[in-house]
Amino acid sequence: MSTQPIGIFDSGVGGTSIWKELHSLLPFENTIYLADSKHAPYGPKGRDRIIELCLKNTEYLLSQNCKLIIVACNTATTNAIKVLREHYKVPFIGIEPAIKPAALNTKTNAIGILATKGTLSSELFHKTSSTFASNINVIEQIGEGIVELIESGKLNSEEMEALLKIYLKPMLVAEIDYLVLGCTHYPYLIPTLNNILPKNVKIIDSGEAVAKQTKAILSKNNLLNLSKIKSENVFYSNGNIKILKQLIETKATVHFLDF
Repeated sequence: MSTQPIGIFDSGVGGTSIWKELHSLLPFENTIYLADSKHAPYGPKGRDRIIELCLKNTEYLLSQNCKLIIVACNTATTNAIKVLREHYKVPFIGIEPAIKPAALNTKTNAIGILATKGTLSSELFHKTSSTFASNINVIEQIGEGIVELIESGKLNSEEMEALLKIYLKPMLVAEIDYLVLGCTHYPYLIPTLNNILPKNVKIIDSGEAVAKQTKAILSKNNLLNLSKIKSENVFYSNGNIKILKQLIETKATVHFLDF
């Protein structure tokens, strides 16, 4: 058994969608969440800069004695997780768009993927896409501007809805029946997306799968917290902590940390 915290980092507040799934499945696990909002989004940044930021985030979480680290960012995972695993002994859980279930279950032979530029242009994404979706119509869309709107507190704004309508139009023309969300910020868009998309379109994100994989890796390494003591969940951000507080909807401690 281990009461050490699970570390989670993202390029901002979006990874809290992963934290919620994790906390729901493993309510007694202590967690430390790191929101690097000052450098959000990671998508337009080059691979070297993304790796540099991920190393910095990891170093901080390890300094807090974290037993496992979730890279709660698709762009960070696709560009940096291989390097992180080579540098550190702690287990890492990564995130990538859930192309496989969408590709295997589509009836219209067309799926949409809404993701950041950094994810869609990565080697890992192309490998996954070519393995599972080579024979179907995949409409890729860079969600430029979405992360910035969420990070600035405009999640439910008219501006956001207008932007999403533009991005979804070619997918609707192609008659997709699955929309894959390739950024941990994007699950917060689901209510708005459901208002725009036809009822037959299913939305897939990676949150639940990541939580289950985390539990499996903790169990395999004898790192599960088996106590029934209420967990301690601490959140840090180098951006606007008000936005972070609004999204987590909990009394957990939220701190500003200039990192």
